[in-house]
Amino acid sequence: MHVPDGFIDAPTSAVTAVVAAGALAVSLRGARRELDEKTAPLAGLVAAFIFAVQMLNFPVAAGTSGHLLGGALAAILVGPYTGVLCVSVVLLMQGVLFADGGLTALGVNITDMALVTTVVSYAVFRGLLAVLPRGRRSVTAASFVAALVSVPAAACAFTLIYAVGGTTDVSIGKVATAMIGVHVLIGVGEAVITALTVGAVIAVRPDLVHGARGLRQRLRLRVDGELVDAPTPPVSPAAAPASRRKVWVTGLVASLVLAGFVSFYASANPDGLEKVAHDKGIDSKAREHASAGSPLADYGVKDVSDARLSGGLAGVIGVGVTVVAGSAVFWAVRRRRDRDVSPVGHGL
Repeated sequence: MHVPDGFIDAPTSAVTAVVAAGALAVSLRGARRELDEKTAPLAGLVAAFIFAVQMLNFPVAAGTSGHLLGGALAAILVGPYTGVLCVSVVLLMQGVLFADGGLTALGVNITDMALVTTVVSYAVFRGLLAVLPRGRRSVTAASFVAALVSVPAAACAFTLIYAVGGTTDVSIGKVATAMIGVHVLIGVGEAVITALTVGAVIAVRPDLVHGARGLRQRLRLRVDGELVDAPTPPVSPAAAPASRRKVWVTGLVASLVLAGFVSFYASANPDGLEKVAHDKGIDSKAREHASAGSPLADYGVKDVSDARLSGGLAGVIGVGVTVVAGSAVFWAVRRRRDRDVSPVGHGL
C-alpha cells in the first residue's frame, strides 16, 4: 500500500504531511511514557522486523500479492505511540533508500500505513481484551482480529484520500470496492503474521509485550480450604537483561534471514494497491521516484548482477539501517524521558 508520487495531488499531499507531522509529534511525546528499560531496546528491533517482513509478499488472489503493514504488530508489542514511530521509520527508510513509496507521498503513507493502522488496530485490540477472558490466548486472538481489521481500514483511508486529491478521473466507488476487497484478503495474512509473532514473544517473555501488561494472573494455591496468592519466586538481577538480550538477538537474526534469504522466494506479483492502480487507471499519472537512482532502489544492490545476491544484500542492509535508525530514535526519546523525570527524583 505504498503510495507512489503522482497518485495524490500536491495540496492533499501537503495536508497529509501536516497530519503526519502532527501524529509524529504526539507520538514522540506519548512514546516517552511507553519506552522503558524493557520496551526501548525492543522498539528498534520491531521496526527492523517490520521492514524485513514487508519484503515477503504473499499471494492473495490471481495476479495479486500482499505484505505486512505492521501497525497492529508494532502497537501491540511496544505501544501505540511507539508503534506509529516504528512504522514511520520503516516508511522513511523505504522511501529514501529503496525508492518504495513516493517522497512527496510520504505524508500520505505515514497517515495511512502508520497512523490509521496503529490507531484502529489498538482500539480494536483493547476493546476485545475488555470482554475476553484474561490470559495469553486472549491477547493472541485479539491481535489476530485487530490486525485483520487494520488493513481494510487503511484501504478505506486511502480511498478517502484519493477521493479528495486523486489525480485521475476514476470512479471512487470502483476504487473503494477493489481496494477494500483485495485488502480484506491481505488482512488475513497480516492477522496470521501478527498473531504468530505476538504469540511467540508472549510464550518467551510476556512482560515484553505492551498489550499483555496487566493481564498476568498470579498463581493461587489452596491452603486449609482457602485460595491464597502463591509467593513470587525471586528473580536474579542478571536474568532479565540476559533474557531480553536473547530475545533481541533472536529477533535480529530472524529479521536478517527473512530479508536476506527468504525474501528471494516472495511473490513477484504486484501488491494490492499496485494491482488496483493498474486495473483502474490510477497509475496513469504516476511519476518516477526521486530516489530511483539510489544504489538500493527496488530492493537490489546496484552493479550486483546476481538477483539473489543483490536482493539479499539489499535486505540485510535495510534491516541493519532500520534497526540502527530506529534504535537511535527510541534511545533519544528514552533519554529525554529520563532527563524529564530526573529532576523530580532529585527533589524527592
